[in-house]
Amino acid sequence: MSDETDEFLEEDLPGRESGEADDAESAGLYEHLNIKVDRNQEPLRIDKFLFIFRQNSSRNKISQTCRAGNVVVNGKPVKQNYRVKPGDEISVLLAHPPRENIIIPQDIPINIVYEDDDLVVVDKDPGMVVHPGHGNYTGTLVNALAYHFEKNGEKSDLDRVGLVHRIDKDTSGLLVIAKNEYALSFLAKQFFDRTTKRLYWAFVWGNMPDDEGTITGNIGRHLKNRMQMAVFPDGSFGKHAVTHYKVLERFKYMTWVECKLETGRTHQIRAHFKHVGHTLFNDERYEGNVILKGINLPKYKQFVKNVFEVLPRHALHAHTLGFIHPVTKKEMYFESPMPADMEEAMKKWRNYQERG
Repeated sequence: MSDETDEFLEEDLPGRESGEADDAESAGLYEHLNIKVDRNQEPLRIDKFLFIFRQNSSRNKISQTCRAGNVVVNGKPVKQNYRVKPGDEISVLLAHPPRENIIIPQDIPINIVYEDDDLVVVDKDPGMVVHPGHGNYTGTLVNALAYHFEKNGEKSDLDRVGLVHRIDKDTSGLLVIAKNEYALSFLAKQFFDRTTKRLYWAFVWGNMPDDEGTITGNIGRHLKNRMQMAVFPDGSFGKHAVTHYKVLERFKYMTWVECKLETGRTHQIRAHFKHVGHTLFNDERYEGNVILKGINLPKYKQFVKNVFEVLPRHALHAHTLGFIHPVTKKEMYFESPMPADMEEAMKKWRNYQERG
């Protein structure tokens, strides 16, 4: 599943934020179960079998998981009335919201770009944490959505807000949130299978050497700085990760790129571009909040300082989001325009470049 996610996540860290894309399983957004049925198992409906096997899941969750096609037996999706047999190999994708004790509904403005009975699409502002966690128990997108649903009298079979993916606190852009158990399961499978359509915009330090390309290299927790992810190109550590990019515009010492994730690892875009020497502009966690490219002149240093002030966060935006609707089965597609702070930073770079 998710965001750089977008999509999933450094949420196991002190002061954690949501990761850009997310290693969603480790973040608690879903579980992937593989079960080999015992040879002494008597025939039993699979919904009952899974309810016994996974007792902290409700019957409704298991039923909706089957309905969404997320229960596979011997390589084929099955319905809840399938009878389990000895030797069956069962694969289950269980989507569930993060396990929090309480969500406080808060009247916080959010930009809802689409909503129906099954889901809501939000264009998140930079600076908003997606989900309550250590140091951020209030003021999050989930708190705002809880208030929105309560105000509108929404009734759902979900105990909590149905996050399918997440993006970082300082990443802006699009997220989809499920409003019932079936939608959560159906959407989770699309993120798990990487069939969603997601593009990110980023500003990176320096002039990228090629107009388009691919960055490949395992991503895992940095061995010394545990607040960062690092790239291990020899495959000795971490998980396989692939980022495709295309240059949209070049400035003197900065490049605007479009990114498409083939995999979804925590901080994938941020770690991959740092690895190739083009750290995201003003990405404090990855040392992009200092002058990495350019000239050693006072006027240039002041110019960069001014750009940092109008863009006081890492320059990353979840620009597009496409998926199949869980009920209508129609393709849904959304685009988020360039946020104001990135737009203003880009104007400053253009002016600087034109002045020579």
